[in-house]
Amino acid sequence: MTESLSISATAHGLNYLPEYYADHAGLFAERGLSVHATACDPWTGVLDDLDSGAADIALGGLWVPGMYWGTSRQLTVFAQLNHQFPKALVMREMPPKDFDWSHLVGKTVLAPGIGGSAPYAITAGMMRESGVDPADTTFLRDLSTPMFVELFEDGLGDAIILDITTAQTLSDRDAGIIVVDYAEVGGLGPNSVYYCRTDRLEELHDRLIRFTTALSAAMGTIKHTPVGELEPLLAEHWPAIALPTLAAACSRIQQSRTWDTVRIDPDASDRWMQILQDENMVRTAPKFADLVITDIVDAAAPATVG
Repeated sequence: MTESLSISATAHGLNYLPEYYADHAGLFAERGLSVHATACDPWTGVLDDLDSGAADIALGGLWVPGMYWGTSRQLTVFAQLNHQFPKALVMREMPPKDFDWSHLVGKTVLAPGIGGSAPYAITAGMMRESGVDPADTTFLRDLSTPMFVELFEDGLGDAIILDITTAQTLSDRDAGIIVVDYAEVGGLGPNSVYYCRTDRLEELHDRLIRFTTALSAAMGTIKHTPVGELEPLLAEHWPAIALPTLAAACSRIQQSRTWDTVRIDPDASDRWMQILQDENMVRTAPKFADLVITDIVDAAAPATVG
């Protein structure tokens, strides 16, 4: 018997490729699941879909369950899709010396925010960790990525925070230089996670184990698959983006630890929540055990333990 599982996601991005591959390769179907995924615009639709039951699970940033922890909206995180933050900082020209966060002091940085606060928050967090006060940089926020990209190319700002694919696009058309790959300098972090309403966890438990098992298998495959073999799937999902750009961006992610495991690292989770607390985005930083259950990943497959 095939059971359905519906996902509402905050985006349709290259960093979500393991999920798309699992569906494409029949890994969900092999485990008796029919998985339907929708990208919400605006992204907050994932919360509406969880409320209404239109979606069984949501895919998006851990910061969302983190901000709702301790409120009337009870959410439980059970797995991750990204083990690092697949973002980049693009500048108009390479700094005269090796980049460090002090190069942003006195500069204006565009931080797209219509899809959430993570691009700004993780950047500010890494600046603080390196001893640089983000208050010494002007961050322009709250507008969409396409709008900020257009304005950046027309001269606004000194740098822009982007997803890897858009950063690669600017680089390929000589509109900017990738000076920081966050996966290279940012350490581990549960950038994109799966969560559900806590009151539906028992009902969904078996389906989530099968889903996570398939997802883990997909990660293991695409991490080591030559990009050329993935190009048909890339072109299917993002036909408007040049295939060489998609391939280069995919290769960057493959070489990072972004697709290493579905298991969320407790220290990485706690670090991310502390960054949110430093930004006053949460009243108290919730601990890993407050947000994440591990029994789904524990039961999914031996490969998920790494």
